[in-house]
Amino acid sequence: MSLPSSDLLNSRKFEIATALSLLLFLFRIVFSTVNSPLLLILNELLVLSSLYFWILYITNFINEKEHTPISLVLNAGILNAILFFIIAITTVLFDKLPEDEISFGFFEALILLLLGFITLGIATYIISGFSELMKLKQKRNPAKYFNSMMLFFLFSAILFAYSQFDNSLKSVDNAVYVVAICLITFNALRVSWIAFLVKKQKLQLLIISIVLIILFGFNFSFTMESDFFNQAMINFSPGIYRSLNLIMLYGVIYFVIIFFTALFHLPTAEAFDKKSEEISSLFDLSKLLTSVFDFKDLAENITSITTKVYNSDSAWLLTREGDEYKLSSVSGIGYMQAEKITESVLEKYDYNLSEVLIIDKKKIKFRVRNDIVSFNFDSMAIAPLKVHNQIEGFLFVARKSDSRFESEDKKAIAAYADYAAIALENAKLIKESLEKERLEKEMEVAREIQYKLLPNKIPSFKDLEISAVFIPAFEVGGDYYDFFEVGEKNLAFVVADVSGKGISAAFIMAEIKGIFESLSKTISQPKVLLNYANDIINQSLEKKYFVTAIYGIIDMQNGKLTFGRAGHTPLHLFRDNSVKRLRPNGIGLGLDHGNKFASTLEEMEIQLNNNDILILYSDGITEAQNGINEEFGYDKLDTIVTENWRKNASEISNEIIKNVTTFSKDKAQHDDITLVVFKSNFNNKQIEVG
Repeated sequence: MSLPSSDLLNSRKFEIATALSLLLFLFRIVFSTVNSPLLLILNELLVLSSLYFWILYITNFINEKEHTPISLVLNAGILNAILFFIIAITTVLFDKLPEDEISFGFFEALILLLLGFITLGIATYIISGFSELMKLKQKRNPAKYFNSMMLFFLFSAILFAYSQFDNSLKSVDNAVYVVAICLITFNALRVSWIAFLVKKQKLQLLIISIVLIILFGFNFSFTMESDFFNQAMINFSPGIYRSLNLIMLYGVIYFVIIFFTALFHLPTAEAFDKKSEEISSLFDLSKLLTSVFDFKDLAENITSITTKVYNSDSAWLLTREGDEYKLSSVSGIGYMQAEKITESVLEKYDYNLSEVLIIDKKKIKFRVRNDIVSFNFDSMAIAPLKVHNQIEGFLFVARKSDSRFESEDKKAIAAYADYAAIALENAKLIKESLEKERLEKEMEVAREIQYKLLPNKIPSFKDLEISAVFIPAFEVGGDYYDFFEVGEKNLAFVVADVSGKGISAAFIMAEIKGIFESLSKTISQPKVLLNYANDIINQSLEKKYFVTAIYGIIDMQNGKLTFGRAGHTPLHLFRDNSVKRLRPNGIGLGLDHGNKFASTLEEMEIQLNNNDILILYSDGITEAQNGINEEFGYDKLDTIVTENWRKNASEISNEIIKNVTTFSKDKAQHDDITLVVFKSNFNNKQIEVG
């Protein structure tokens, strides 16, 4: 069985690195002391070539393992402790003689060779670990910056080795050494992965970084002194000695930066942890998935949303149909490629995954029968879709970038897969148990009933034009508007939006109508009415629902408007060729069961003048999206009103709806649209009710 090209290449790196190390060992046995320029050149070529290929191999080895940042840091600390112990032992045992009396006999040569290879291995693993740490959580590939630093490491090592026989390039060596330090500092600043650690990990990192600063600092200081270890390293390889010196300096700078960065992020760690938990809940996402009943449309929504939510390049959905599994939807990948990869992966696990599996191209061989399937992704997550402990399908998410799925991604992907599984199961049940035509007829009846709950006639006044529009996103919706005559000379109005969509929201809307209609007959102050409405809603509404509303009263005798807002969209007032957005304080109805609702609710009063225009609406207008997910927003709404203020209320509302429809023509309507437009003809004089 042949190995995939990536495994074969990695095997070649190991073979070359091993061969070079054996050749170096034989070279050092034959030439126990290197005392000529030619031997020095051969020695450095072997040492630096071995170092290079070992770095390539170990970097790839580290990349294949599921190392956390903390584990990589701990590994660097352990190796530094070993190096510190070696330096301390050699200093105690061999640093008793003056420098000019140190000689390297056969025994010392063996010790030298052993120290050289141990130091070579430690330096290789530490620099490979730094390389992996620097790439973590980076939006752009930082390899070119790290490679530039390694190139100057090489220049510095070569120049230092050359200076052992000729000091003419000493100044150039010093200059390259300084540039290498500058590049070390630049690369050490790439520690964005710290922001993604939880608070406990950041506290651990603070303690570990202090220990590592001390260890790297001691080892760096030892490489600057003249003792047996340093003499041994220079005798083994001046290039390795200089590289080790730079690596220790890198460690000091890197962990000093890590310490202060972790300390800086510590105050926000709890907020980050909380935000992660909120995201993993996927509450809004679950509402969207459960609002679509058609199985095919739902499957397409799941894969398209998956690519956006998890910043992936491709996603596909496999669902059970009887005793077989079939691809239901793909996004960002062809059906043929998705089928081959799916077959290769799931056959290995016998279609029995109990939890989310995260893999990458270096951990799995994609072989289907006798064909090797090309794997163009760097990381993949596979989540089982479980309903009643039975696997009903699998969700695949894949990335082409260097950013792999981490172990902490499992919880969020598992939660999303659970919501998707429930939504798909619901769609199947609807498809199997209800005839589509019957369902559409029932929904049409519900829609007709809902429209009967809305005003069948818009009030007409001499000095106030009124226009109202309601467009549900689905057959039925949760938006509501109404008008009430309060006394003989006052007009009350309400615009409300029930959280959620569909039948449940429509039933709540009917209840809201009864509450406002009954309270408006006895209460003449908007603030008082909203307080009573909140008390009633808290007793009857489930906690998972709430209602935003804006309620106001217009005195038709003098044109005075008094209104309150319970978490609803702002009231837009056009006056003197500009639009103001009025936002008196207030939270949604049903959100608070104590005194917070009443204490935060504000009432606002304005005097309407001639040609004043009031715009009341639900967020289905401002949150309407186009094909590139851009929202319609407040500014476009204000611009339409400003450009059409000379028209009557009906014409203004038509312009708004036309513009929203045109703007979102490439995107399905996802929320109910309600719009109420008032245009004032008040001249602050006595008027008559028409």
